[in-house]
Amino acid sequence: MASAVMSRLSALFLQLLPLAATAAVCMAVAGLPALAAYGISPLTVAIVAGMVLGNTVFPRFAPHLADGLAFSKTRLLRLGIVLYGLKITLPQLAAAGWPALAADIGIVAGTFLLAVWLGKRLRLPPQTAALIGTGSAICGAAAVLAAQPVLKAEERDVGVAVATVVVFGTLAMFVYPMLAAWLVPPEAADAVWFGWGLYTGASVHEVAQVAAAGAAIHPLAADVAVITKMIRVMLLAPFLLALPWLMRRLHPQDGGIGSSRLTIPWFALGFVAVVVLNSLISLPESWHQALIRFDTFLLTTAMFALGLTTRWHSVRQAGIRPLLLAGCLAAWLLLGGALLSYAAYSLLG
Repeated sequence: MASAVMSRLSALFLQLLPLAATAAVCMAVAGLPALAAYGISPLTVAIVAGMVLGNTVFPRFAPHLADGLAFSKTRLLRLGIVLYGLKITLPQLAAAGWPALAADIGIVAGTFLLAVWLGKRLRLPPQTAALIGTGSAICGAAAVLAAQPVLKAEERDVGVAVATVVVFGTLAMFVYPMLAAWLVPPEAADAVWFGWGLYTGASVHEVAQVAAAGAAIHPLAADVAVITKMIRVMLLAPFLLALPWLMRRLHPQDGGIGSSRLTIPWFALGFVAVVVLNSLISLPESWHQALIRFDTFLLTTAMFALGLTTRWHSVRQAGIRPLLLAGCLAAWLLLGGALLSYAAYSLLG
């Protein structure tokens, strides 16, 4: 028995090695100045690299790495989501205060509900619409991957959702600084830049994209944008806890999506626990940064594994409708996000 377990663990380790090595390369590539300046995250590099390889040379090797791919997309992913809490502290959340929390709650709820409503009208599978809505509402590709086990979605749906979210999240990263340069004079008061940072953090897709967009706008806007985004990321845990109930209410004709029993994504609770611990326990900075980098490595490995198992024909079969849904949500984030952020800052700022 023991020898059989050791044999399986050894085989799994050998299968994980090429995935981990490629994830490390993706992180190095994303760190190059030419990409880092535009906020291209390792996760984006990994999904693109994985999809390219997965649709060219990788299929002949796929049977030899099946266990490693499955482990990366489940266990490593969930550990990565838990450790993502190391990027957030409770004092950071308090710094932006109630306006950021109110704007984020409005964005998350409005975006997801709009995604489900539009998905029905576009006749998209419920899981596809829910995954695109989750990625657009919270934190891009990482949120899509976190929602997959809760929704019991197929890998095809995940690949389609990640592809659409990456496209429009990358576009938003350039649009917001252009809008700021056009609408806000450089000598504007700090309150204006605070409000613009609130808007950017509440409506741009991924953390790296928010950081890049905020930095291109104004230093104060950059700080507020990242904190607001971190609050939005923290909403991932309660959102995942509520997701099965939401899907049962929004899709009663399908008997809900997944089991009728309450599904508790324990990794979401782990995420909240890490945020609290990160706020209470002060690790040496070198340790903290090493853990954050390790977390990025785990998520990059999971994203690369997802890309390897995403086939172009699956995306093509999904058609233009997922892209249209993601585009509508991006427009909502741009316009509706501005209105919600303005209202939150006006009432609570």
